[in-house]
Amino acid sequence: MNTNERRAEIIVAGLVQGVGFRYFVVREAEKLKLNGYVKNLYSGEVLAVVEGPEGMINELFKQMKMGPMRASVRKHKIEWSETKNEFKGFDVKY
Repeated sequence: MNTNERRAEIIVAGLVQGVGFRYFVVREAEKLKLNGYVKNLYSGEVLAVVEGPEGMINELFKQMKMGPMRASVRKHKIEWSETKNEFKGFDVKY
């Protein structure tokens, strides 16, 4: 196993639902060759669970803090943990 591989849960809040945010995250994660999923939370936030190289996850986090053009991210956090290798690809969960 690559010791650089990590898992992160990223949560962003603000104007992040109804603006194409999840599809933006999927495109960015696929560009970075990350695995995991993104979904809307009932709280109005967006959650991404991501696995891959730590540097690539940090890049995705940076992109998520900006978001797509119509989004307005007001709060964001990332929590790191050990990878579980449970994902193949990157999807939207409903």
